[in-house]
Amino acid sequence: MNLGLFGLEGEEKAAKFLKKQGYRIIDKNFQTRFGEIDIIAENKEYIVFAEVKARSEKSIAEPKEFVDLKKQRKIIKTAEIYLSENTTEKQPRFDVVEVKKENGKTIVNHIINAFEVE
Repeated sequence: MNLGLFGLEGEEKAAKFLKKQGYRIIDKNFQTRFGEIDIIAENKEYIVFAEVKARSEKSIAEPKEFVDLKKQRKIIKTAEIYLSENTTEKQPRFDVVEVKKENGKTIVNHIINAFEVE
């Protein structure tokens, strides 16, 4: 499968998963000059900035390992811009949603509060 296509499929599966967990999807692929946030969602308590990492069965590393400190900083800066343009009373939270293939099945793993603002 084309990696870009699997990435898009991964984002769709992540959004579907979050909806089933009671989140409302506010935005997808929010971009600034600093970076992009794959999914912005909310529940009763939090506004969630979610990075989706999709990997095929052939990947050696776990998807979450690709969200390094540099990527976290870009996501945080982009979230700050989003929040400056869209006020909310909800607490921000940074999650990672892993989408991976295992034995031909798609597995979704939601890592809540995967990283924090320093």
